[in-house]
Amino acid sequence: MAEGFVVRGERPEDRDAVAGVICSAFAGEPEVADLVAALRRSTAWRPELSLVAAGPRDEVVGHVLATRAWLDAPDRLVDVLLLSPLSVAPARQRQGVGGRLVRALLERAADRPEPAVFLEGSPAYYGRFGFGPAGRDGIRRPSLRIPEPAFQVWWRSRRSPGLSGTLVYPDPFWELDCVGLR
Repeated sequence: MAEGFVVRGERPEDRDAVAGVICSAFAGEPEVADLVAALRRSTAWRPELSLVAAGPRDEVVGHVLATRAWLDAPDRLVDVLLLSPLSVAPARQRQGVGGRLVRALLERAADRPEPAVFLEGSPAYYGRFGFGPAGRDGIRRPSLRIPEPAFQVWWRSRRSPGLSGTLVYPDPFWELDCVGLR
């Protein structure tokens, strides 16, 4: 189970270790580490929503990030959050690290004004955290490359009546072609 680590906010001195965890978790997809670096430089960056799992010697073994995104609703743009990526060092996968990171991120999101957190990922994995199909709530995915079942949402509280539209990703996702599950 998830033992031997703590979840805390990312520190500036963690950045190289975070990049290493991302590269090892997404082996063969170097653009994911580039995405995080680009997000840090963008207006979508929310430093308080970049969390690490740190081992007994404070070594980074996992990372999760949520950034600003938008829901293009019929009457206005609504600030929402986008959870991506979630990375766990291969040696620490299937030990509860990812789950603890997601729960900690959602706890922080629950205290924020954004009504929802979106992601593209496994419904079997993320469903246990309260994520569900975004399409059933009238939300359109930002790209057809995202499989409909993978496009998911977690509502901070009850979904606001009439809140629908199209999710808009921050520019770095498009610039680095990091939209859609591979």
